[in-house]
Amino acid sequence: MKNIFLLPLLLFFAGCASISNDAFIPVTLSFSNGENGSCKLKNKRWAQEVSIPSTTMVRRSDDVLTYDCSTESGKASYGGISSETDATKFGTSILFIDLGITDAITDKHRLYQGNVVLPVK
Repeated sequence: MKNIFLLPLLLFFAGCASISNDAFIPVTLSFSNGENGSCKLKNKRWAQEVSIPSTTMVRRSDDVLTYDCSTESGKASYGGISSETDATKFGTSILFIDLGITDAITDKHRLYQGNVVLPVK
């Protein structure tokens, strides 16, 4: 009889943090002067060239999301967007016994700012 109650309790606490967050998050990018253009986005887990303005699914990483952009008129913009820790999701993964190990390996506890305006001179 004890095993019947113990099994659901064990399954409840054997959760995995990788189910709490998707690997990709949406990031909306636009230029400060309102022009259209393109950007090369890159972090250690992902790289892609995207049109601006747009919303792009970006791979989570503890690395800076670097951008190298140009507008249709030829103006350049480059720099980086730092990632932040999603403390709520990381705390949840610690609660479910994996002690945040799964999130630490996959970077699924990291966030990039959702709406980014890229500076153009």
